[in-house]
Amino acid sequence: MISPKAIESFQQIHTPFYYYDLDLLRATLKEYTSHTSKHGYNAHFALKANADERVVSLIRDAGLGADCVSGNEVKLAVKYGFDPKKIVYAGVGKSDREIKDALKAGIFSFNCESVPEIKIINDFAKSMGKVANISLRINPDIDAHTHKYISTGLKENKFGISPWAFEDVYELFKTLKNIKLQGLHFHIGSQITELGVFKTMCTRIEELQKWFIDRNIAIENINCGGGLGIDYNDPDANPIPDFKNYFDIISKNLIVRPGQHVHFEPGRAIVGQCGSLITRVLYVKIGKEKKFVILDAGMNDLIRPALYQAHHGIQNLTSNKRKLIYDVVGPVCESSDCFGSKILLPTTERGDLVALRSAGAYGQVMAMKYNQRDLAKAYYSDDLLK
Repeated sequence: MISPKAIESFQQIHTPFYYYDLDLLRATLKEYTSHTSKHGYNAHFALKANADERVVSLIRDAGLGADCVSGNEVKLAVKYGFDPKKIVYAGVGKSDREIKDALKAGIFSFNCESVPEIKIINDFAKSMGKVANISLRINPDIDAHTHKYISTGLKENKFGISPWAFEDVYELFKTLKNIKLQGLHFHIGSQITELGVFKTMCTRIEELQKWFIDRNIAIENINCGGGLGIDYNDPDANPIPDFKNYFDIISKNLIVRPGQHVHFEPGRAIVGQCGSLITRVLYVKIGKEKKFVILDAGMNDLIRPALYQAHHGIQNLTSNKRKLIYDVVGPVCESSDCFGSKILLPTTERGDLVALRSAGAYGQVMAMKYNQRDLAKAYYSDDLLK
């Protein structure tokens, strides 16, 4: 919940901007790490969800490593002080330069997504006199029951190596001397709210890893990826995801053999609820059939509604008048620049402050300068609530 003191401080700040509740972030990390510590699990924060330095520094200090999906994310993780031995690097299209830079950095593992990629990493590692640690990202063909744009574990998705290619990989390992297979990596999608999906994932992980174990290929690490969703509908009622049930499902259903280590790659679940996009009402436009609230924040600041048709809670922070129904839109010259239709809000006027909630993940990090608009700055509860 955004406190009255925070709202008072917002009045003095040029909008739009991102606001991060760092106390909520700390509480989320404390809850998350209590479960990973209990089970002896390892975690690598997905930098693609949020790359803000203040936010990421708290995550690093809580003991998490970094999950990267580009060469620049690997560089950023190193810059932010993550131990390279806690950095994992996935992505279907790693460039030559990115692979070389990650080898130089000495990262924990490349999560490899195709046979050609494995060959290229081996060649570069050989030329640099190194042995590259790799995990195979497996496509388990599991429906995560999430939006099609953020589903990653179905056989028609571009991600991962399908089981039909295992024989090719097996033969490849016999010839490549500059890679070391150290694990299997799974990621089936994002914003998963049906926890039973993770039970299915654990069953599938066991089926797939047995293929390698039956061929005397040691699997030291099992990476279960991320994907746990958050409550976009009522962030104040559920500010922290149900980590207990999530990890209970994993611990009860994932078979972990002696000497194996289990890894996770949380992103949205850690940072989603701690961030809000704060914006100001420019105009209220009354039409024959609709009332439009026109904000000074647009799809360039928060693209998820336009890109995924995603829902974010919309709150008028400065009005408690009679409620009316509005379409809430931004100023960008695109019809898709709409944050919500038929939204019930207190009577809204020019100058009111509006919060787009649950924007800590895939918000600021995906912002762009379309229409040559300025990038929204970030402000933090530690500074504003002193």
